[in-house]
Amino acid sequence: MGKKTLGLITRLLTNGLRFQCLKRMGKPGRLQALSIEITHNCIARCMMCNIWKIPAEVPNLPLEKWIGLLDADLFSNLVELDITGGEPFLKKNLSYFFRRIGELRKTRLKALKSVAVTTNGFLTERVLSVVEQVLPHFQDRGLDLVMVCAVDAIGGLHDKIRNFKDGWQKADRTIEGLISLQKKHPNLIIGLKTTILPLNVDALDAIIQYARLRGLFTIISPYIITPGRYLNFNQEKNLAFGQDDIAKMIEFFTRQKSSWDFHTQALVHFFASGAMHKPCTCGFNYLFLRSSGEMFLCPLINESVGNVSRTSAENLFFSSKADQIRKRIGKRTQCVSCTEPGLERYALPFEGFSYLRLLARIGEKRFWEMHRRTGLEKYFV
Repeated sequence: MGKKTLGLITRLLTNGLRFQCLKRMGKPGRLQALSIEITHNCIARCMMCNIWKIPAEVPNLPLEKWIGLLDADLFSNLVELDITGGEPFLKKNLSYFFRRIGELRKTRLKALKSVAVTTNGFLTERVLSVVEQVLPHFQDRGLDLVMVCAVDAIGGLHDKIRNFKDGWQKADRTIEGLISLQKKHPNLIIGLKTTILPLNVDALDAIIQYARLRGLFTIISPYIITPGRYLNFNQEKNLAFGQDDIAKMIEFFTRQKSSWDFHTQALVHFFASGAMHKPCTCGFNYLFLRSSGEMFLCPLINESVGNVSRTSAENLFFSSKADQIRKRIGKRTQCVSCTEPGLERYALPFEGFSYLRLLARIGEKRFWEMHRRTGLEKYFV
């Protein structure tokens, strides 16, 4: 076993012991990952998400408020910043927002390594224009820009799922444009995010092939029902998987050599047993902020700890209400069925013990390949 591996084991053991202590007390650690729903507005009408049903007149926090929020001590250890929506590229002056983040990288956000943006890719010209402007600025400040494009099928089925005419054609053009920009800017990382529904269970291999031909990473995971993040609690019966669907997903993930081995293996176990077993550190090193300013320790648990427009983010994060929510993280019914892959990424380095078990199970060589591909090394600098 190499010196590097031994050093990582020591770090993970330390992290694991610390996390167990924090969990018993319900106290947070250093905030390392943050998701911001920068707008609830969206031009798609996706069948698995009801965010677009929020009335347009419901206000989103202005960009200056988000910038002021990030310029706080609470976020000084932030490693990853995730920008989501709605559709983020509907937000005006988005390039200005990203430039301000780059400026904060020199002062407040010194630990920040990457900014990820999830988009449906339908606003091709706007997406490519903003990304092209931002990439040199980020590169000068040592920041990666991770563009995650929603792709639920190759072709017309994607349009049907997203309820958007010519959606696949527009998304494909955006992806190809991003690939062209990547040739000039190595700090641009591109991937696809697929939400599995009964409608596209048979379309997953085509998505994998499309991604591999273009050197894109993939995040493929089932839909999630929640009255919180996706506001789709009334869709549970309409979206339910049949036994044939479950069998197909087990077969797909069993033979899939994914860069995200932990997630694919956890999904196979979930489909076979009906229960998800994975670490979660929501509220300990991660939190989610809605476009309204409401703070949630977990995006899937619809229990706000308050609004950053009325109370400082730091006071909310360290509040007694947050402590009580943290103590129940991993024990709720939502936790048993949680298939959200992003939350695992934030949890594995911080929780420690599960990542150690993965190392023991898959071996040193395969572990380090996955560790590098998924970008988790940024948590061990």
